[in-house]
Amino acid sequence: MQNRIMTALALAMALTAVSGCSKTPRDRLQGRWYGESIENAPVEQLTKATGWVKGTALEFNGSKVTVTVPAETPRSGTFKVTKAEGDQVTVAFLRPEGGLDEAQFRFATDQSLRWEIGDGRAIVLAKAKN
Repeated sequence: MQNRIMTALALAMALTAVSGCSKTPRDRLQGRWYGESIENAPVEQLTKATGWVKGTALEFNGSKVTVTVPAETPRSGTFKVTKAEGDQVTVAFLRPEGGLDEAQFRFATDQSLRWEIGDGRAIVLAKAKN
């Protein structure tokens, strides 16, 4: 009898630990992300591209997102995760006037996000510390 209770307790604790630790991709995106660097930019454009990236930020709050890029007014709208496989996430940004834009991201860690921008290039973002 005691063995069954101990086994049931151990199983319950294991299930709680597994379910308590897992975050949805949407949960992992929450917060403010700042541009840190760019990968695979042409050497002659690296300085300018890095400056642009460092002025870029994404802020996810619930289902809302604000995108800040240099020399433009920040834009806000809604988003939804349309696909998630492991650390790969596809996000649809819904435009207020209609339409949507999709972007591919990959979590390097919970504090580092790669925004895949095409041609083997990626913007590396770091999560702001609270």
